[in-house]
Amino acid sequence: MSFVTDFKPTQLIVAQTSPALWRVTFDNPPVNVIGPGLMKDLKDLLTELESNDEAKVVVFDSANPDFYLAHYDLEADPQIAEALPGTTGYAAWVDILVRLSRLQAVTISAIRGIARGAGSEFVLATDIRFASAEKAILGQMEVGFTAVAGGGATARLSGLVGRARTFEIMLGGEDFDGTLAAQYGYVNRAIPDAQFESFVDAYATRVSKWDRRVLVGIKEFVNEFTLPADEVFPRQSDAFWDAASRPEFQSINAQLFSRGLQQNTHIERNLGAEMGRTFPETSTTD
Repeated sequence: MSFVTDFKPTQLIVAQTSPALWRVTFDNPPVNVIGPGLMKDLKDLLTELESNDEAKVVVFDSANPDFYLAHYDLEADPQIAEALPGTTGYAAWVDILVRLSRLQAVTISAIRGIARGAGSEFVLATDIRFASAEKAILGQMEVGFTAVAGGGATARLSGLVGRARTFEIMLGGEDFDGTLAAQYGYVNRAIPDAQFESFVDAYATRVSKWDRRVLVGIKEFVNEFTLPADEVFPRQSDAFWDAASRPEFQSINAQLFSRGLQQNTHIERNLGAEMGRTFPETSTTD
């Protein structure tokens, strides 16, 4: 029996076009939030991919055309995710992203729908990002929660879009459509939605036919010059969770949930804009 046959994830669908080409589909209705269930599935998948010597390309897409990965699950108990086994010794989400970025297989994010916050951090940790010009939305809205991004977005974006545009993305907390994201270097390119699936399939299939040793070598040499040092990520994770415990964060969180956060609602679809209209009702002073 193969791993794909035996693997029984609850929030992922894993399929193989061939032993060399895998497709991983996020499927956690209603909006694909990233909680303990999805994180467990991802950790189990990574454990297999880290030792699999046949997989060359892994494409990550979504079963929901409107939501790729909405953001971190802000209702879940974070201790459940932190209790999951990992290999890096880092916090659960950082463990996933660091391992993802260092896989020998080529990883491709096929972004159709919204990828904000931790969803944006996931695609930034993959090797290649293709976006639907009409349907992709990316953003880092943590500043609106009175927090810094906890999954390394500042470090990864800085190498992709430069210092000034990283400030623009992180300080503004707004949404970027696929076309603008491509212009900035946030994604590789934006593809008209009518051609999106065929383009991604053709590219992934082409790469999956090359010699695996060469693909691994290319990744190693590129990673040597482009991946942030792993030690920067725990400090960012700690900063996020410190902010999440403060009353300002909790006030904004409660307001957004009362308006439909983590459901297929106006607030979730337009969170980048709505963050600019939502402020803490409780504040503290030193």
